[in-house]
Amino acid sequence: MLLIETVRALEAWKREAGRKGRSLGFVPTMGALHEGHLSLIRRAKEENDLVVASVFVNPTQFGPGEDFERYPRSLERDCDLASGAGADVVFHPDAREIYGEGHSTIVRVEGELAGVLCGKARPGHFQGVTTVVNILFNIVGPDRAYFGQKDAQQSLVVQKMVRDLKIPVEVRVCPILREEDGLAMSSRNAYLQQEERRQAVRLHKGLEKAGEAFGAGERNPERLLELAKEEIRKAPLGELEYLELLDGRDLRPVERAAAGDLMAVAVRFGKTRLIDNILLEGEMERRTPCC
Repeated sequence: MLLIETVRALEAWKREAGRKGRSLGFVPTMGALHEGHLSLIRRAKEENDLVVASVFVNPTQFGPGEDFERYPRSLERDCDLASGAGADVVFHPDAREIYGEGHSTIVRVEGELAGVLCGKARPGHFQGVTTVVNILFNIVGPDRAYFGQKDAQQSLVVQKMVRDLKIPVEVRVCPILREEDGLAMSSRNAYLQQEERRQAVRLHKGLEKAGEAFGAGERNPERLLELAKEEIRKAPLGELEYLELLDGRDLRPVERAAAGDLMAVAVRFGKTRLIDNILLEGEMERRTPCC
């Protein structure tokens, strides 16, 4: 496996690797890799001839007072893990390599899709995400890109950008990986104190409780949300930022829950912000197709 830090060197590698006629999978990350990231790399390796994983802590998707400076960075460990999972290259540029002097172009998905949930709680976040992902797509030139369902809204926003801008990349969204107790794997889990970590499992327990009720026939969104909230309230160290049930295709409000809807939650434990979600499962019901 190679560690590459410049666009020029990555272009040279693609030429030398005989990129023509060989499929390329791409896994964009901010590093601090865990098993969730590695599952994406393994999936990319199964479906492509070559795999690039990027490690870039993107400053433009962090808001004022967020954890950009303290975000965990562990490049040597990341390279070892990525190599073991099947990556051919770890692309680790610095901010100057990505944005360049005088950079002033942004990519922003307008509308409700990027304006609810994390888009509402973190203004400017998805503008940073779509801008950097667009740049990375242009640099790497992958056939397929892999994202995790834990960041469900991010995946939907990126898919919308790809459709609207006619970017020739297939976006694949892969399942959430969880710890044995159900907590969604996240680089930010490392911030949690012992008692915070113990209570954090209530996020998934709440979502699971709502999912079970849906499977048993409950279709009232307010009732499903209340069931989830009952569990999340059992984590007194957590401050609920949002808990919503939305259409899983376009994040519009729903009047009646249906299979494929997204229940998403964000909770803060001190300075640590955790997100999680589930897609309601059951018999598919007719609903007007989204645009």
